Amino acid sequence: MTRKKLFTFASLVAAGAMLGGLAAQAQQPAPQAAPSTPKDAGPTPGGGAPGPEGTRPFPVMFVTSVELIRSEKTGGMDIVRARGLVTSNAWGEPHLLPITRGEGIDGMLDLIFQASAPSDMAPLGPFMQVEAILPIAKGHPYKGIRVRSGYNAVSLKTLPGFAEVAPPKEDCAKCLGKYFQAKGAAAPAGQAAGNVVKEEDLPYPLRIVRPTDGIPSYEYEPNRLTLVLSEAGQIVDAAWD
Repeated sequence: MTRKKLFTFASLVAAGAMLGGLAAQAQQPAPQAAPSTPKDAGPTPGGGAPGPEGTRPFPVMFVTSVELIRSEKTGGMDIVRARGLVTSNAWGEPHLLPITRGEGIDGMLDLIFQASAPSDMAPLGPFMQVEAILPIAKGHPYKGIRVRSGYNAVSLKTLPGFAEVAPPKEDCAKCLGKYFQAKGAAAPAGQAAGNVVKEEDLPYPLRIVRPTDGIPSYEYEPNRLTLVLSEAGQIVDAAWD
């Protein structure tokens, strides 16, 4: 699946979610529900029913923007639109999951940006952009929208409006063969800047495996980058797992 096709697929899924909300209002938050508590805070990240071919919803890697569009026609409705990044084109079905119950103390509607994660490790490659939308009925009590990914959050405090953040500097698509520089460590001797991958440019969980390291557990995490280093610190293998 190409980047363009994945983005189109994401948009179609999001549009389907909106139409479903218009027809049955199945996804819209319930303003009259009980206030949020830890017990009823909604599904945990990575939870929910398995998706196609055994996939399971996980938060996307990074949320880049949040927008609220307000329509006054046919009774009025607010539409939340979020964009984010995933680690490969093996992700699908992006959607926004409300975790706020009722009107929170700060007036914010909290959403988790999820998608169906791949069921196995994914090779390195450029990040892919996905988007999802969520309709909210007119008269909702929310003063702002907060969308959370696996490793960041973007808040929109003016409705309607738009908020965005810069994406990560490094997606590690071309990391193989380069040299890893740990945070606070000296640059690898004799290596040009373009041949060095800095830990601070990788703002997501890393698993660094050096030649003398064991691997005490191997729990799958689709948003974690594993880098296997040689004795000289060169990246000789890598995957999202």
